Amino acid sequence: MAHIAAIGERLRIVALESAGVLLRPAEEPEAVPAAWQGLPPDVELVIVTPAAAEALGEGPVDGQSPLIAVMPP
Repeated sequence: MAHIAAIGERLRIVALESAGVLLRPAEEPEAVPAAWQGLPPDVELVIVTPAAAEALGEGPVDGQSPLIAVMPP
């Protein structure tokens, strides 16, 4: 079964947990790559905050990565 995860500041992503989204809080930009690397292999969609998207840069977009959706500011 595919899963959805969210990476970013806890206050921005915490409400998603009630919908079954796996939370990977990353308060600082330096924590975002580790949160990404720690995602389970069955995650097919990752919702990221704008700050997390900026910290990820172009890194995870390799054609094999989960789909990424950036939250509005």
